[in-house]
Formats: sequence, structure tokens, C-alpha cells
Amino acid sequence: MEYLWAFLIGGLICVIGQILIDKTSLTPARILTAFVVAGVILGALGLYAPLAEFAGEGAAVPISGFGNLMADGMRDSLRSDGALGILTGALKSSSAGICAAIVLSVLASLFSKSRDK
Repeated sequence: MEYLWAFLIGGLICVIGQILIDKTSLTPARILTAFVVAGVILGALGLYAPLAEFAGEGAAVPISGFGNLMADGMRDSLRSDGALGILTGALKSSSAGICAAIVLSVLASLFSKSRDK
């Protein structure tokens, strides 16, 4: 049952993104940013944690989960480091994901050939 809920909640988040792409004039970059900001806001308000507990990786894997991860890092660093934690917390908590994205992007660029559309 856990896998079913993860699939349904993760799929619902993706469906919302697809509807925004199809029905609005928003660019994919703005939609991506909106999902990250929504994850940060929901995480800061304490609303994303119950969703992530219920849906598991279905709520953690989409880009909104990245925003929630950043909000958690800021909150934890704010408690331990004070105001400086606002600036450093998001990067501390999400550094592994950011590093993996950079390394894998460089590898993909080395092994793929770009072409004009």
C-alpha cells in the first residue's frame, strides 16, 4: 500500500505540473521555480512533512521535495548557527543533490552530441 500511495501522490504532483504546462502560458522554468518555492513554503509552514510521511518518496522525489529539503536545512541551521544558518542551511542540506546534478550533467555533456533542432 505504501508504494501505491507514493505512486499516486508523486503522480499527482506531476499531473499538476503537466496541467500548468498545457493550460497556462508559464514557461517550464517558471513552473519549476514555482514547485521549488511551494516546497519551501509548505516545508516552512510544517505542511510538507505530514505529506512526505504519508506519501514517502512520492513526495520527496519531485522538485517540491527539494524545496522542502532546503527549508528543513534552513530551519535546522537557524537553530544551531543563528541568523547565519538562513544563508548556509539550504546548501548544507541539499549539497549532495546539487553536486550529483552537476557531476552527472558534465558526464552527460561529455558522452552526448548536441545538435540543432
